Amino acid sequence: MASIKQTGTRRKKMAERAQEQMDLLFPSFAPEWIWHRSKNDGYCTLPRTLPIAMQVIDNQSKGSPAGHTLFCLWARSPDHPLVTIENPATFAAEAGFTGERAVHTWRKKMKKLTELNFILPRKGPSGDYHHVLLINPNMVVEWLWTQGKVQTDLYARFKDRVIEIGAHSDLDNYYALGEKQEAERAAQAAAKAGEVPAPPPPETKDGQTSEAGNEDAAS
Repeated sequence: MASIKQTGTRRKKMAERAQEQMDLLFPSFAPEWIWHRSKNDGYCTLPRTLPIAMQVIDNQSKGSPAGHTLFCLWARSPDHPLVTIENPATFAAEAGFTGERAVHTWRKKMKKLTELNFILPRKGPSGDYHHVLLINPNMVVEWLWTQGKVQTDLYARFKDRVIEIGAHSDLDNYYALGEKQEAERAAQAAAKAGEVPAPPPPETKDGQTSEAGNEDAAS
């Protein structure tokens, strides 16, 4: 809870400092020209690392960059990771694709995003991408890095940004989840092979493992 309060305080201080600088640098600028989420409608929540994630995507889809397609999905999200696409033509147009093959091109980009694990689609009335689950881009970039698919300089900028915004716990979660899944796979494999894990040796009253227990386990 303390870390959440600290993060909120830090954001408030950053906003206050920016406002002070704005008052100094743009003292007579008409506020009507400024977009602010507390005053203007039509906004969503985006990961601050999304621009770097888009670069990672474009590097992995050279000749047919798909980073902007992911941005359009996030921009359409209802402040929730599940996006429902009832009209693919609308999403294709917002991603910048026009003409008779616009939707076809958009679907190719969506396929690439799926291959890179930035999205998880499910079929529906509008096709293969009717429902799309947006995956945490911080964890996906870290996974791509472990697969050797992110340039070192780009990954360094990603790590700097993650630390700067206080999102390193996402990377910790990635490795913790990997260890958990590996343990589950090992347990399933052992069960399938008919192996039963050996019980731990008995303990004495003082909590120490008994000699007899060790000998029994060894025998």
